[in-house]
Amino acid sequence: MTSAAGMPHPAECTRIGVTRLVDQDDVEMHSAFDIRIFTDGSKINHGVGAALSVWNSEAEIKTRKLVLPSFCTVYQAELLALCVATKEAMTIRARTFGVYSDSMAALQTIQNYSCLHPLAVQARENIKRISREGKTIRLHWIKAHVGLEGNERADELQRGGCRYQTQTGLRPMPDCIHQAWYSCGTLDEWNRRYNSGETASITKLFFPDAKAAYKIVRKLVPTYLTTQIMTGHGGFSEYLSRFKCKESHRASATQHKQRQYSTCSWCVRSTQWRGLNLSKECSTT
Repeated sequence: MTSAAGMPHPAECTRIGVTRLVDQDDVEMHSAFDIRIFTDGSKINHGVGAALSVWNSEAEIKTRKLVLPSFCTVYQAELLALCVATKEAMTIRARTFGVYSDSMAALQTIQNYSCLHPLAVQARENIKRISREGKTIRLHWIKAHVGLEGNERADELQRGGCRYQTQTGLRPMPDCIHQAWYSCGTLDEWNRRYNSGETASITKLFFPDAKAAYKIVRKLVPTYLTTQIMTGHGGFSEYLSRFKCKESHRASATQHKQRQYSTCSWCVRSTQWRGLNLSKECSTT
């Protein structure tokens, strides 16, 4: 992200307009440019792609296909295509340029000088340089998938762009995405071992699923009582035997689980702990 210190002075923030075009008639009314550049971007099963279709007054003269890392969004693809389009306009010997995109979000990002996305900042800088050279560049929003020739051509190209590696200049995958993937994989492995293991039978009464339990346990402040109840390591058999609720302090694993759950549910000593409604939370998670 570009630093706020790098923002242009307000006096240098020239207005960037966007014209809305909804059909072929509108496009033809706003096509009196030496060069027209149609852009598009999308995300499909096998990747993220963007493309440009460059036209003069007669026909298509150039195309560019771009591929983005799979973690990128359609918004980033659309914004990249617009940024590259303004860069292309700087290299072509012509006086007037029309840039067409079906992404209003990307266009508005370029319009908004307070947005410091690197691609938006670069696109605005390219537009400024073009204007300083005495050239004209206009941005247009066009309706997608309504048969507009240039837009349909750009859409066709960007689908192919997903299959070919082209340098985009985007940064590597953010650390937060790496951490999210590793965290998700760790939780999945933990849950697999938890469910397939033969231990923790008492804990599984309250938390049948480790991933769901993780969200709940993180909010708890453990005490000796809650730990004993949830792990089955408390003196429940001795407690029940002392009050003649069972014949012996020794019991099978099944009986132990049933009696512990009953103690947790009905015993006066666990009233405060029952206020956490753990069993209810687990069943609804």
